[in-house]
Amino acid sequence: MTESKETIRYSVEQRVAIITLERPDHLNSVNAVMRRELNEAIDDAVADAEVRCLLVTGAGRGFCAGQDLGERKPLNNGEKHDLSLTLDREYNPLLRKLDALQKPVVCAVNGVAAGAGVSLALASDVCFAAEHARFILSFVNIGLSPDCGATWLLPRLLGPQRALAFALSGEAITAPQAAQWGMIWKCVEEEQLMPAALAFAQGLAAKAPGSLAAIRQGMRAAWRNSFSDQLDMERDTQQRLGFTEDYSEGVSAFRERRAPSFTGR
Repeated sequence: MTESKETIRYSVEQRVAIITLERPDHLNSVNAVMRRELNEAIDDAVADAEVRCLLVTGAGRGFCAGQDLGERKPLNNGEKHDLSLTLDREYNPLLRKLDALQKPVVCAVNGVAAGAGVSLALASDVCFAAEHARFILSFVNIGLSPDCGATWLLPRLLGPQRALAFALSGEAITAPQAAQWGMIWKCVEEEQLMPAALAFAQGLAAKAPGSLAAIRQGMRAAWRNSFSDQLDMERDTQQRLGFTEDYSEGVSAFRERRAPSFTGR
């Protein structure tokens, strides 16, 4: 099943919802239509019980160049835009939605990721990037500071020194460097990007949905919890999952030396 909208292409393959940003002539920069359609695509993936994993990528030579600055021209009366409004109403709800998902998100960065495009990539759970891809926090070059959670994500992925240098300088980080620093999962050859990312996503889609959701949320909770809190959370999660049919199936499959068939129950 494939559905093409104005700025997004949505398809489902083997329980993976593939969301492709489709404004290639603008390096997939984000305008109001894309913000709405991306939200709708994520909602579709969440609502579809057959979908167990999301895969986000871009069309053409760019992944996402961030905010479309064509929307930032002065208003007709000469007044400037209140940038907080778009963040409060559209960007931040989208990032919060991604953070709260019960399904894992894989990202395939096929080219430049700039501004909000960096946050979209790094807000995923597992990020692949093509060898030629680059990550750029260009806010400082236009007199702004980062948004869309970049100041929260980057220190945790890169450490404070590298995160600050990245944001302050406006310089690009190449995909090989991002992989070496642990900012992304893997850097692969361009022609292998989608096959590798899709194979990984389909592998996740074959696993127990409850386990995937618990691991995803548990890892994210660790950034906020104390060690003791995390131990309690792990205990409670194991207790809950231990009563599921998928756990029984997993143990049976292990004993019988066969692949498990998880149902999400």
